[in-house]
Amino acid sequence: MDERVKAARLSIISNSLLVFVKLMAGIVTGSVSIISEAIHSSIDLVAALIAYFSVRESQKPPDEMHRYGHGKIENISGTIEGMLIFVAAIWIIYEAVSKLMHGGHITSLGWGLLVMGGSAAVNWVVSDKLFKVADTTDSVALRADALHLRTDVYTMLGVFAGLVLIQLTGQMWVDSIAAILVSMFIFKEAWHLSKEAVMPLLDVSLPPEEEAVIMNIINEHASNFVEFHKLRSRKAGSQRHIDLHLVVPPGTHVEDVNYLVNHIGEDIEARFPQTQVLMHVEPCDKGCDQCPEGEQCRN
Repeated sequence: MDERVKAARLSIISNSLLVFVKLMAGIVTGSVSIISEAIHSSIDLVAALIAYFSVRESQKPPDEMHRYGHGKIENISGTIEGMLIFVAAIWIIYEAVSKLMHGGHITSLGWGLLVMGGSAAVNWVVSDKLFKVADTTDSVALRADALHLRTDVYTMLGVFAGLVLIQLTGQMWVDSIAAILVSMFIFKEAWHLSKEAVMPLLDVSLPPEEEAVIMNIINEHASNFVEFHKLRSRKAGSQRHIDLHLVVPPGTHVEDVNYLVNHIGEDIEARFPQTQVLMHVEPCDKGCDQCPEGEQCRN
């Protein structure tokens, strides 16, 4: 089984467990901040299910309907996850403000502290695993899922701190304020995640540093061509797509051109796995008298 699929399954299992535990703890303690964390984890569970589907489907090879593959499914997954997090944050604020206005009562703080501390530890371990797999496979969906869980760690620590303050001060309003602060952090997470997921859907170019590496790789073969231009790049999930025009000396044999194109493509893919390189080869038409036909031509 693919490593990405295994990691996505792990996320589903851990989120399912945390939703149940947090919900029970929130009901027992009456803490809106714990219930808000249960809501957040339920959204993370939906996100984990979407991530599982997307990483499984994105592996499929190109077909008659999807000539460029299925990589953008991961970007769609990340966009949906971002929208779900926005909804969750709004709901948490609504619940927190409602309890702040009408009051509430929290009991069994010890259970709440235990659940928040244990949940933070579980999410840290799982998110660390997801981040490692995401970095290895360059999976947008898994990186989004890992970011959710890592954010959960920080928000749960905020809830934990709020419960400690209630234990020390006896002020119930601290719980609602903690929940609102948690939602603000979630809003920030949702914005960055949505931006990262949507940009490839708009065929935004690869980061400048990646394009610089690609150009350096091409220039390593500069002795075999005249120049290259019209370099374009984009990304779909973990798949990169690059196309460019490669100018070769007039009279270059087709077998030599084929070898050069394949060699450049292999070098780029060695540096960036799952990269498709398309090159339009054209003969030099500058009419350089200093360059005999079939030899390197430069102006």
